[in-house]
Amino acid sequence: MGLTASVLAVDAGNSKTDVAVVAADGTVLATARGGGFRPPVTGVEPAVDQIARAVERAFAAAGVDSVGHVSACLANADFPVEEEQLAAALHARAWGASTEVRNDTFAVLRAGVGEPRGVAVVCGAGINCVGMRPDGRTARFPALGRVSGDWGGGWGLAEEALWHAARAEDGRGGPTALARTLPAHFGLPSMYALIEALHLGQVETARRHELTPVLFATAADGDPVARALVDRLADEVVTMATVALTRLDLLDEETPVLLGGGVLAARHPRLDDGVRDLLAVRAPKAVPEVVTARPVLGAALLGLDRVGSTAGVRERVRAYFSS
Repeated sequence: MGLTASVLAVDAGNSKTDVAVVAADGTVLATARGGGFRPPVTGVEPAVDQIARAVERAFAAAGVDSVGHVSACLANADFPVEEEQLAAALHARAWGASTEVRNDTFAVLRAGVGEPRGVAVVCGAGINCVGMRPDGRTARFPALGRVSGDWGGGWGLAEEALWHAARAEDGRGGPTALARTLPAHFGLPSMYALIEALHLGQVETARRHELTPVLFATAADGDPVARALVDRLADEVVTMATVALTRLDLLDEETPVLLGGGVLAARHPRLDDGVRDLLAVRAPKAVPEVVTARPVLGAALLGLDRVGSTAGVRERVRAYFSS
């Protein structure tokens, strides 16, 4: 007798999409990967088409054509109204009897905790923070960039580094080794040459993210400006986490604070130590932990929470993604 598919888990970020088909007993029947999910760029339906291609492969491998529940954690689902719109678009594909969409930061949080309780800060291309309690209460931020009060993320750090390096070279700002290390990364002799190359498209704008590791390396070598930017990011991470804990009345309870995304998962010593030191002062009962599990695990667990699966079922899924 074949296993009944209970949950379709979807984790769709700007650069890639992961899906998993999970049986009622926690067996992962199939997984698949697809392209990035960028509805603000492509439109909603073309973005959902990217997910559909991965879902079709996973369904074929699992031998199913639908599931009981679709649990989707999606990038660019920053407001409840967007979650509702995207849930309607996914539900129209008839993949499951019910569909729930959350921001993809919730997947990182759920992947890192044994029960749906805690706070997650994700720092990748951008920065975001969410928190949840088992009673359904959540805390979140719009995370749309500077317009919503955000600072940080790999993209923002690269821009800050470029700003300081440009001013250091032309005399408007103080000295920093970034004026040398940033252009050197692209084999260029000066910030003037790098600025020109970026402006003329000789270095693609998308490659700016490559400068974030250069910033951290320059900070590790002792440059004061680079170190100050890393310290500012640590402060921002802890500020977001502390506010989320406060809004959920968890500041005085031992609570996991999950750190995810490429920048935080890299565990740069100065940033990692800075976050932990500041949390010890501002939220001493917080328990920081870096999450390295694939976020699609979190989407699967959220789906299993929704359908009322047992702890044993959830642990079977977790074991699959931990192997």
